[in-house]
Amino acid sequence: MKALVWMGKKKVEVQTVSDPAILLPRDCIVKITSTAICGSDIHLYDGVIPTLEKGDILGHEFMGEVIEVGKQVKRIKAGDRVVVPFTISCGRCTHCLRQQFSACDNTNPNWHIAETLLGFPSAGMFGYAHMTGGYAGGQAQYARVPHADTGLLKIENDLPDEKVLFLSDIFPTGYMAAENCQIVPGQSVVAVWGCGPVGQFAIRSAFLLGAAKVIAIDSVPERRALAGKAGAITLDSGDDVMEELKALTGGRGPDASIDAVGMEAHGSAYDEFKQALKLETDRPYALRQAMRCTRKAGVVSVPGVYGGFLDKIPFGAAMNKGLTFKMGQTHMQKYMGPLLKLIEDGKIDPSVIITHRLPLSEAPEAYPMFTKKTDGCIKVVLDPAA
Repeated sequence: MKALVWMGKKKVEVQTVSDPAILLPRDCIVKITSTAICGSDIHLYDGVIPTLEKGDILGHEFMGEVIEVGKQVKRIKAGDRVVVPFTISCGRCTHCLRQQFSACDNTNPNWHIAETLLGFPSAGMFGYAHMTGGYAGGQAQYARVPHADTGLLKIENDLPDEKVLFLSDIFPTGYMAAENCQIVPGQSVVAVWGCGPVGQFAIRSAFLLGAAKVIAIDSVPERRALAGKAGAITLDSGDDVMEELKALTGGRGPDASIDAVGMEAHGSAYDEFKQALKLETDRPYALRQAMRCTRKAGVVSVPGVYGGFLDKIPFGAAMNKGLTFKMGQTHMQKYMGPLLKLIEDGKIDPSVIITHRLPLSEAPEAYPMFTKKTDGCIKVVLDPAA
């Protein structure tokens, strides 16, 4: 089959690789009909996530048709149309039973690597380095999906792929980020740093949850324009964001802030200098702003990916203001079904964020375009069959 593989920093290639096979009785094989490039894939492309190896298949946002199932798979059968969540969860451990699916104890075979780097292992994840299991990703024509009965969401309607594909990651991720803001319907003001795909869904989800006002912050005009279409007030991140937010909130600051940027935020020469010298792993510029700007006793929600250690974090301000922090990888299986219902009911159309539709063969050109945000690129969907 054809698949996109990582070959080094800022180098990806479409290569012919071995087809996946059933390895365990709870596995299935999915023929992929649509896949996408995620903002967190850029951290892999940029070479800032450890334990990625040459030849690893990338991608964790994908869906398709089940073509084969293992002997213990009961809920899923060949021919089912499915969306695959980016996290791999067993459905049986203590965390899964608590619906804390991204903290699954049983799906990361490289738990010892993650434990060394992070203290505790996360669940396994598709296409996201060996510290999350080393699973082959979904920017390919086929994929092996472990724990098929737990993970896969069956699509039993005629909605096109583009409307349901993002249930694989970014729609639930944005929704959980908004839910973590403890929104009071009709009252809460939410500020969102980063108007990329996750930020766009966080904005729309905040409105779905009843936010009175959403303020979207980004340096890219096309992203701000898309946020504005959702009803958000938009700010250029190059402005004096703190003063702008005070002016929009009667001097209090937003009730909750969402950092949908993560470890490669721009805006601080200090961070870029220290990262270049390998004295800092992440650039937490957006997180610092969110912590400083959020009102006293407010909430900071962090769906943006961080990979290591952060410098110059204003923790004294956070402590003395009494901020609450909510963060983590998304508990996908908790959200996928309810959010599918919102799509079916016409309350949200996830496809509005797509700007580029390309064959898998053009993925090596799509990655730098998405990274640099050229050609108005906000979201790329890839067709493995093209």
